Amino acid sequence: MRQGRRAAATAAMAIAATLVTGVGVSSAYRANRDEPRVLLKRTSAPTTAECEAEFEIACYTPNQIETAYNMKALYAQGDEGQGQTIVIVDSFGSPTIEKDLKKFDKAFHLAAPPSFQVIQPAGAVKPFEPESIEMSGWAGETTIDVEWAHAMAPKANILLVETPEEETEGVQGFPQIVEAENYVIEHKLGQVISQSFSATEQSFPSDASLLALRSANEKAAVAGVTMLDAAGDEGVANTNLAGEYFLHPTVAWPASDPLVTGIGGTQLHLTEEGQRTAPDNVWDEFLGSFIVAGAGGKSKVFARPEYQELINTHSGTHRAVPDISMTAAVNGGVIIYSSYPTTVAGEPEPGTFSVWGGTSVATPVFSGVVAIADQIAGHPLGPINPRMYQLEQEGGNNGIVDVTSGNNTFIELNEEGVPILTIKGYTAKKGYDLASGLGTVDGFSFAHALAGG
Repeated sequence: MRQGRRAAATAAMAIAATLVTGVGVSSAYRANRDEPRVLLKRTSAPTTAECEAEFEIACYTPNQIETAYNMKALYAQGDEGQGQTIVIVDSFGSPTIEKDLKKFDKAFHLAAPPSFQVIQPAGAVKPFEPESIEMSGWAGETTIDVEWAHAMAPKANILLVETPEEETEGVQGFPQIVEAENYVIEHKLGQVISQSFSATEQSFPSDASLLALRSANEKAAVAGVTMLDAAGDEGVANTNLAGEYFLHPTVAWPASDPLVTGIGGTQLHLTEEGQRTAPDNVWDEFLGSFIVAGAGGKSKVFARPEYQELINTHSGTHRAVPDISMTAAVNGGVIIYSSYPTTVAGEPEPGTFSVWGGTSVATPVFSGVVAIADQIAGHPLGPINPRMYQLEQEGGNNGIVDVTSGNNTFIELNEEGVPILTIKGYTAKKGYDLASGLGTVDGFSFAHALAGG
């Protein structure tokens, strides 16, 4: 995982407002954005008004996100993910995730999941190192994934699968991830697998080396398991093994795999009650030295799958990404609670609440919707892309909500704020586009439409 790039809004790039006790972090929304500043001491969850007053960004609670996506209508009819298991896969995991989830639940008046388990089927994870940037980054990622999958499907079981080697670019980390996912699938441990990591297609030594890692996706398709993956946080930009940007639009795998649902990013605009004040737009904001956005574009490895031939994806003969988009902006980010003992600068101080964004938020949020759709259907839905594109073609009250504004152009700025690298992306428009995919969802209508296929 490239910290601050592929997964969540992590310390190096996209924690625009870390609500910690006496820790200075950069704000992406001030002229002195690269200067640290001490933020409000926050050992209790903030409100949107407090985030806007103190940090000049909006932040949202589970109650607001549930309302925005019309999830409470599902809960009201008794559909909260009962009997389903959401599988979260992360390198290293977090040493404090069990107690952090309990604190998160208490703060936001959520019941504990029926079952929360942690397994390491691909090998034991080494002890947590507080000074490790990589382990702290993954601990934050794990916290987002677990807490927000649970928030969206409160009565689904959560299975956290930790792997012993971190995923970065290219092949690294994926053999262990694939081994762990195959174990989950073969032992029928869950119906939805949420992944918040990916690597640029061009960072693999060859297409064949990427294709050799598809066994979990292929087994999931046969076993009826839904595979989800965060499309990325830098619009159409991605890097090679050396961390250098490709100078042309690229996409990342596994999100680009036709057997995986690639999740893009949007920005929500909500009241304290969770009601929209404006339509969702493609996530596209200024963070530190970058203008970043939800990822999207055309695969160089995978041809346009049959289900994408049902509509115009503007991708020619190539697989188009993303498929659907959910909340990902930092200005409008979600609140998490964490206490992993990090000493890394810019990471949340242990025992505090913080605000995070990225498609690593969008993916576990969407996983909760899919888990409830599984519950309504009475069986696992497996690969959902064919059904989603069929729903788009048919129209009607299918729960897919078009996103028609914003773009995923990537811009890097120098210290003076002058653009030094621009990779032009795609603009949202009516219907499918390479910035938001099919759009976003109304959770109630979408879960029912998805389950009806």
